[in-house]
Formats: sequence, structure tokens, C-alpha cells
Amino acid sequence: MDIDQNTPIARFENVGLRYGLGPEVLQDVTFELKPGSYHFLVGPSGAGKSSLLKLMYLAHRPSRGLVHLFGHDIATAARDALPALRRSIGVVFQEYRLLEHLSTFDNVALPLRVAGIRESDIKRHVEELLVWVGLKDHMSARPPTLSGGQKQRASIARAVIARPSLLMADEPTGNVDDRMGYRLMHLFEELNKLGTTIVVATHNEAMVRELGHPVMRLGAGTLHVSPGTKTDSFARTSPQGLERGLPHRLTRGPGAFE
Repeated sequence: MDIDQNTPIARFENVGLRYGLGPEVLQDVTFELKPGSYHFLVGPSGAGKSSLLKLMYLAHRPSRGLVHLFGHDIATAARDALPALRRSIGVVFQEYRLLEHLSTFDNVALPLRVAGIRESDIKRHVEELLVWVGLKDHMSARPPTLSGGQKQRASIARAVIARPSLLMADEPTGNVDDRMGYRLMHLFEELNKLGTTIVVATHNEAMVRELGHPVMRLGAGTLHVSPGTKTDSFARTSPQGLERGLPHRLTRGPGAFE
């Protein structure tokens, strides 16, 4: 999808969300995500972080207010326009959502197959990314045989393989060790430099302070956005020997294949 740099990736205006007849879990949420921005989404458990992400990746519709994605009003967008919007969004789910009957390779390849990419390209790029995230020896394994950290890495690989315009991650480093956590956050940092808009939901306040991106803070269903305090501390504290290069697929524009 071609992105107009003058149009917000996402724009919420006075959005409220309730489930059934219950109280609102989100109240009058208003914000914009500019193309190429990077935000952390923080708040205590039950504050509504996952609900806000679900609105952004079109799993839910708001109870009230306006939601625009890629310049489209979701309330009035044609039904046949929604699949293209969803293909521009990558999601790292906290509960992984890998298909248990598919191998690690086939789970990660799924977005490319849906997009109609040639199998020869799929094989090369999926294998390269799985090696990069440390799953070289688990490409044929099915999710029930993987550890939580391995499932998390497979979920992240699936979310980024198609170079989405908007990437959302719900606690992406919660089940990996510190070294792999730094490696995955480096992946997000580099994707952001290449133009991907990123939102990371996390409880890791130390990481939020270290990376210094703007913060969307939820509390009792309301949202406050604060500016970032970007420093170079992430580069200084990354483990020695961390490979800086990205998989070839991810250095190319969204949808670009030879």
C-alpha cells in the first residue's frame, strides 16, 4: 500500500469501546500516529492496552468515535477494502496465535502466500529470517513442540516478513532472554528507520526509558501521550557482538520481491 506521508497512519477521535452492556473500557481516546513514528503503549493490567490494539488491527469496531486507518474511515469503508488494510498491518500477539497444524516455516510464510508471492521467494526469505531469529533448527517443528520463547520469535517473524506499514506488538520480549530481547528490539528499531510505523505494548518501563520513544499511557480507560527522550543508550547497552545486519527481505520496500 502506498502511504501518503501527510496522512496519519492511524487517527482516533473521541473513541469509546465497551463490551456488551458493560462499562466502557476505553473512553474518549484521541491520538494520531504519523507515518514512520514509533510509540510505546504502557499502562497497568486491565487498562485497555489490548483493546486499543484490537481497534487498530480491525479486530473490533469502536462503540463510538471515529477511527481512521491509512486515511480510511473504518465505519464507512467498503467491506472489500478491509482486507487490503489488514495486509498492511503486522501484529505480534501476546498469545502467539500460531496455527498448530503448520510448521514454523509455514506459519511465517503464511502472509506471503496470502499475498501471492512466488514459492521460490518465500523459501529464501522465510529461511533467512528464521535463521536470524534463532529458529534455524526448528523450521519444520510445529508450535506444540516449541517453547514459549520460540513461539514468540516465530510470531514476530510472521508479523514482520511482509514488511507491514504498521506493526503492533503486544509484550514482544516477555518470553525471551535479554540477548534475544535486544535483538528483537533492534529489529523493530531498524524497521522503523526504514519507514514502518510501530506501536509496542509493554510493561517494561526500563526499556521504555532506554529507547526513549514517545509514550501512549493508558489508565482507567483514558489515554495520555507524552514525547520521547531519545538517547543512544540502547546502542551502548546492547550485548557485545549483537549482529547489526537485517535479513535481506526486511531491507527492501514493502511488497518488494525480485
